[in-house]
Amino acid sequence: MPEAEQEVHACDSAITLAFSVLGKRWNGMILSVLGPGPSSFVSLRKAVAGISDTVLSDRLVELVEVGLVSRKVAVGPPVTVSYELTSAGAELVPTMQELGVWAQRNLRR
Repeated sequence: MPEAEQEVHACDSAITLAFSVLGKRWNGMILSVLGPGPSSFVSLRKAVAGISDTVLSDRLVELVEVGLVSRKVAVGPPVTVSYELTSAGAELVPTMQELGVWAQRNLRR
C-alpha cells in the first residue's frame, strides 16, 4: 500500500471541540427548541420528550457555561427563569436546520 494511503488523518480540533458539546445527548434538541425564542424549564422539559429534570438541568448549565444559552431570572412573585440562545447559539440555528434536512434525506430510522 502506498505511504499516502496509509496516512491516518487526525480529526480537526475545532470539529472535536464542537462535537464535545453538540454530540452530547439532548444538547442538539435543547438548542433546536430554543431556536424560535426563550423558553422556561417546564416548557423545555415538555418539548424534549424523554429527558429527565436532572439531565435537562445539567445540560442547560453546560450550555450556559459554553456560551450557547443564557439564563434569565425575572423577580416575581413568582420568580421565573427562562432560557434563550445567545448570539453564538443563534448562529447554530441554520446549521441545525440543514442538519435536520440532511438527516431526513439520508438517514433511516
